[in-house]
Amino acid sequence: MIMTKKTKGKISSQDPEYGVDSRYTSKKDRLEDSKLLMEARLKRLSNLSEEEIINAKLLQLKYRMEEFVLNPIKKRENYFLDFLKQYIEILYIKRGHFAEDINITPVLLSQILNKHREPKKEFILRLIIHSEKIYKRFSPIHEKLWFQVFYHEKIYDTIFNQDVWRSQEEKNVKINRFL
Repeated sequence: MIMTKKTKGKISSQDPEYGVDSRYTSKKDRLEDSKLLMEARLKRLSNLSEEEIINAKLLQLKYRMEEFVLNPIKKRENYFLDFLKQYIEILYIKRGHFAEDINITPVLLSQILNKHREPKKEFILRLIIHSEKIYKRFSPIHEKLWFQVFYHEKIYDTIFNQDVWRSQEEKNVKINRFL
């Protein structure tokens, strides 16, 4: 049981106020402190260099990709393409510059990003090398991460789409030998 100045009584872990920050005696105080904290954050952000902002965004992207690989997929989305688009947008003003840097045509990159073509192994290998060189400056990225994201999505996409492929493929599978 915890004694607080606010209630002068006993609070158990079952009470809704258990674990709530009790420094604030009113909602107004909490909102005022919240506003001051936001102003301090914005002031700090305004003092960051463009490189520091890019590094922070890249680090955030890396952590999101690592988290994605470790967890089951709950929704049908294009995670690989979303991560790729974010990666490109963080680093380049024009997508064509990224295409040039990894020696592919802007048309091919556009087709990949718009789901008209699936990325080939060579594309992902170049992406791995590119991101290793970029991340090398501040936080190494695991060399398998892009492949892990790509195939993690493919595995779950196959599972999600069983209603589409299963009935057709079951026609091709026979087990006469064991029956």
